[in-house]
Amino acid sequence: MKNITLILSIYLFSISIVNAQDKKESREKIRTLKIAYLTEQLNLTTKEAEKFWPIYNSFDKEKQLLKSELRAQTKKVLNDANTLEHVSDEVAERLVNLKLSTDKKILEIETLFVFKIKKIISYPKIIQLQFSEMEFGRKLMHKYRKKRKL
Repeated sequence: MKNITLILSIYLFSISIVNAQDKKESREKIRTLKIAYLTEQLNLTTKEAEKFWPIYNSFDKEKQLLKSELRAQTKKVLNDANTLEHVSDEVAERLVNLKLSTDKKILEIETLFVFKIKKIISYPKIIQLQFSEMEFGRKLMHKYRKKRKL
């Protein structure tokens, strides 16, 4: 019995590691596709790209970290409460305030990002970047939905 439990535990642990690696590889693949898409859309010169990408990557990492923390907190509350109907007013208020403060922090880092890159790329390219990011997200979601229907 002990051996079966040990084997089952090892099996489940290895499955979770494989799933985590698959998620990490998927995120990295999406990130690579996004960089290629944005590079193509922005038509960056080599000089612009050398200066732009380190700043963009730092900004994007910070923004994703903030969003990830918000998702984790929200998920924890929903897991504890089981459904939205079971969330207390105090907890809901805390989540709303967390969302608002996260949005404010994201706006602050976006403002700083634009301040930094306006010295590297023109305002039309900044607008193109913003539209290209939205378009990439739409295309990604469209592809995901299409894949789920199969």
